[in-house]
Amino acid sequence: MSSPATTSAALPTASNAHASAHEGGQFALLTQRRFGPFFWVQFFGAGNDNIFKFAFTVLVTYQLQVSWLPPAMAGLVIGALFIFPYLIFSATSGQLADKYPKEVLIRFVKNLEIAIMLLAGWGFMQQNVQVLLGSVFLMGLHSTLFGPVKFAYLPQHLSERELTGGNGMVEMGTFVAILLGNVAGGLLIAMPLVGPTYVAVACLLLAVIGRALAQAVPVSPATDPQLRINWNPITETWRNLKLAHGNTVVFRSLLGISWMWFFGAVFLSQFPSFARDVLHGNEQVASLLLVVFSIGIGIGALLCEMLSRRHVEVGLVPLGAIGMSVFSIDLYFASHSLPPSTIALTLGQFMAEAAHWRVLADLALLSLFAGIYSVPMYALIQMRSQPTHRARIIAANNILNALFMIGSSVLAGALLGAGVSVPQLFLLVGLANAVVAFYIFMLVPEYLLRFVAWIASRFVYRFRVAGDEHIPTQGAAVIVCNHVSFVDAVLLMAASPRPMRFLMDHRIFKVPVLGWLFKLAKAIPIAPQKEDPAAYEAAFDAAAAVLREGDLLAIFPEGGITRDGTLQPFKAGVMKILERAQADGVAVNVIPMALTHLWGSFFSRVELAGGEPTAMVKPFRRGLFNRVGLNVGEPLRAEAVTPEGLRERVAGLLEA
Repeated sequence: MSSPATTSAALPTASNAHASAHEGGQFALLTQRRFGPFFWVQFFGAGNDNIFKFAFTVLVTYQLQVSWLPPAMAGLVIGALFIFPYLIFSATSGQLADKYPKEVLIRFVKNLEIAIMLLAGWGFMQQNVQVLLGSVFLMGLHSTLFGPVKFAYLPQHLSERELTGGNGMVEMGTFVAILLGNVAGGLLIAMPLVGPTYVAVACLLLAVIGRALAQAVPVSPATDPQLRINWNPITETWRNLKLAHGNTVVFRSLLGISWMWFFGAVFLSQFPSFARDVLHGNEQVASLLLVVFSIGIGIGALLCEMLSRRHVEVGLVPLGAIGMSVFSIDLYFASHSLPPSTIALTLGQFMAEAAHWRVLADLALLSLFAGIYSVPMYALIQMRSQPTHRARIIAANNILNALFMIGSSVLAGALLGAGVSVPQLFLLVGLANAVVAFYIFMLVPEYLLRFVAWIASRFVYRFRVAGDEHIPTQGAAVIVCNHVSFVDAVLLMAASPRPMRFLMDHRIFKVPVLGWLFKLAKAIPIAPQKEDPAAYEAAFDAAAAVLREGDLLAIFPEGGITRDGTLQPFKAGVMKILERAQADGVAVNVIPMALTHLWGSFFSRVELAGGEPTAMVKPFRRGLFNRVGLNVGEPLRAEAVTPEGLRERVAGLLEA
């Protein structure tokens, strides 16, 4: 398993190229110079890595007899040598990727790949194991240098609406390249007499193709050209981890991604023994497991753009985690309902048994959900990291990934040595995934909140958003919206690519479940000034702090949920917020929004109880999947805003 590797300039503004990519979806990016050459460079690089490593593994396992490298240890040694550079050179590679233009570094790395493949080719033809082991280490170094460049490149060339799709394409491409590389490496090295020569030629040819494509990668300016390189890997590794730790959401997302690599490494490392000892299959069956796993990851990665409506939607992360646990646990039970066999089943014999299809389905689905889990996390890290040290954050991620993968191998080995079977290992990892995911979601409530918003906007309602390009992807802004129901805030969360802090009536915090969610979202309770003057002022102080920190503040200026479905007069609180922002020297825009078709839904006060308008009385009064919408207007300059004018804007959006 290969390790994966805010200013206005960080995320590009919309352009004709971006618009066409948005219309055509993520695959349209392949036709554009800002993405296409880069995609194929990383695709051929990942493929070349795996042709070389797998061919070498087969060579020392089946063809050469090397007393100091027994076949049972060959895969472990080759994998460890490849991962080792991630531990010692990631910190340096992150600095280089921040200091120098990324297209220059990409071309340098591809030149290095050609040199390494020349050395490795000689090693294959001479069947010199020492040279080939050295080449494995050098290819690990090559991948270490490319990792931070790869993930820091995307946010320089893709808009926020393209970032999830772009990451999905890269993730899909990486796993397809791994799969094809393993297949090609095995086929080439198995050719009698000429196998090593064919592998040498293929690896060199792919390196040359990658270098040619790298020439077409567009200019990608350095994000921190004044950076002084610290060549001490130990101190710089610690500094990178501290940089990452400075942003809580980013750092815990790094841990979440590293856990996914821990999870995946357990399965990939156990496919051969799982196929042989549990499924009673031959080498072809083990290869089939790898194919199914790789295709599942790729499909999951590609689904993210559709499921997220082309935004960075971290609400998909809990969905992915749930699927990973459910299907890895079911894989354990599926493994206990297999028919006995006294022979090693061929691929055809294996596929003829219906019970084996459940195993393959579990494997495909757990890997699909792993793809859904990882892509939004990568996109979130890219979007939320400061551009000046984004590559160093990615380097910290690679360091953590390597440590988690090593930990995965050590723990899996210890458990298997203690008598745990492979299916039991899968069960334990699935249960551990549920615990780890829950822990992460409690530490970073944004994941859980966005998941609730994602569920509400797709399964409770059919939610459509118009004008969401007006929601700023960075910088402070005040969101104003009509107030129709108790779930208005949840739907606004679903529409925004960024977290919002809500200024809300203190009484809504007493509503079961919803009140807990709003507390988790750090919503700001506000009470009427006559009722609680201290709480009133504290709410405006907290709102001012949100804007000073450059975040989004959402308010419902009617002051309460409508009781008759009509738009109420706007109170002057919004003006007080804008005046405080001006006094603090914070330039903010006001984004008007209008929720439509929510009146009459379960969460609106459409029912009468004791003569009072009441919500949440008849759960299915409008059936399931009600169509509701959100219309987002163009930003307004703060100095041009009045309560009456703002109300007119929102009223106009209600009629749009």
